[in-house]
Amino acid sequence: MSNDKRGFASMDEDKQRAIASKGGKAGGGDHATHEQHVQAGKQSSGGTHEQHVKAGQQSHKND
Repeated sequence: MSNDKRGFASMDEDKQRAIASKGGKAGGGDHATHEQHVQAGKQSSGGTHEQHVKAGQQSHKND
């Protein structure tokens, strides 16, 4: 295997810093909290976690 720099390592340091400074920001504009995601999931799917677990067990009882 060669020691050639590839990808991120081949970029100049300024470009690496510019990319790295973005951190997790590139993932999108969704800044909702975990609790907000949980609540949205409950509203959209209908039912509690326990109900979903029970339904999953029922659907796989003959596997």
